[in-house]
Amino acid sequence: METFRHGPISIPILPYNFTINNSNNSGSSIPSGPASFATNPWMDSRIWSRLPQRLIDRVIAFLPFPAFFRARAVCKRWYALLFSNNFLELYLQVSPSRHWFIFFKQKNIKSYIYRSNNNVGNGDDRNINCEGYIFDPYESKWYRISFPLIPPGFSPASSSGGLICWVSDEAGSKNILLSNPLIPGSLTPLPATLRPRLFPSVGLTITNSSIDLAVAGDDLISPFAVKNLTTESFHIDGGGFYSIWGTTSSLPRLCSLESMRMVFVQGRFYCMNYSPFSILSYDIVSNHWCKIQAPMRRFLRSPSLIEAKGKLILVAAVEKSKLNVPKSLRLWALQDCGTMWVEIERMPQQLYLQFSDVENGQGFNCVGHGEFILILIRGSDKALMFDFCRKRWMWIPPCPYILGHSCGSYADGGELHGFGYEPRLATPVTALLDQLTLPFQTFNG
Repeated sequence: METFRHGPISIPILPYNFTINNSNNSGSSIPSGPASFATNPWMDSRIWSRLPQRLIDRVIAFLPFPAFFRARAVCKRWYALLFSNNFLELYLQVSPSRHWFIFFKQKNIKSYIYRSNNNVGNGDDRNINCEGYIFDPYESKWYRISFPLIPPGFSPASSSGGLICWVSDEAGSKNILLSNPLIPGSLTPLPATLRPRLFPSVGLTITNSSIDLAVAGDDLISPFAVKNLTTESFHIDGGGFYSIWGTTSSLPRLCSLESMRMVFVQGRFYCMNYSPFSILSYDIVSNHWCKIQAPMRRFLRSPSLIEAKGKLILVAAVEKSKLNVPKSLRLWALQDCGTMWVEIERMPQQLYLQFSDVENGQGFNCVGHGEFILILIRGSDKALMFDFCRKRWMWIPPCPYILGHSCGSYADGGELHGFGYEPRLATPVTALLDQLTLPFQTFNG
């Protein structure tokens, strides 16, 4: 693996407007505007200059991330907050969770499978891998962010705990990198997988005290053939337990992991199985796979698994052309028993007609996080968002940073693929990865 060079991180500077209430409890008017700061008693520097630094740090820890990075330009002390252990500990305690999304331009699966290894790492791949597009569903805004440290030949595969997981494209044992988009110089390599694979499905879940990673399927059984046979798992936690690709398990027979994506919900990784549609579930603790039947599996189109509000959600278009049932887009939630699905939402019929006209049978990609679900229509700049809390569907603005291309796809046949993303300034468990250079004991399942 080549040496990684430090490079600057690109954080967009966006305007934030703060409104000052023009009346107080006594009914007197409080003037607003820059010219009033010198005469406004509420902005008297003799008051604010005596504000304790701990209280100032607490206020800064609540700032939205674009505002936080803009505030770092105020003075040297604020600039250094990102590298202050005391501030980061405070930030982890008080900063509210933000359910954002991050998207990358990626080529389709076939282009990876049939591509010559000589083409891996060319300039086009570098452009695809090293730029991401963050969407804030609360403000309905897009941000662009760069990944200057990611070497060519790596693709984003998952996201959790504020970290992005990158996996090498070249066939063979997979090299894996973890990076935090918000931290300059954040790049942590993991030990390579033991089994050679082509383009496996990857699942990642990170907490403040543990990392779990699963790599499944596309075993390279010969230079010309792959099969979905096995799973390797990586685990490390604050209690001193390590399992560095030492735990393996067999996948169910005749499974087809065409989605190349895993979703983590309550101790299990889930992924779609095709032909016919079903859901594969991997229990991390028991190291065991099982199949779950999908609802209305014969009538589903473009099914996707997402996590939303701690539940596994199946999103799909339903088409019963020979029955007197209107076409629709529906959401099902997997119940606690682990085998039963309940329909929880259906797109309003009038909206579905608009959606169907734009989609025109090309398919769509879904990603969920917290109370939000995003549905990106392939071959179009249109995308829908569903807000679970408000029970509201709405069209979102297209990504403004993809010039000359649509939101759902781009010129060379690739598409926007996204992950739920929680922006975080610190992930404590990554400190445990430094211990991987020391002797450790592996545990085989």
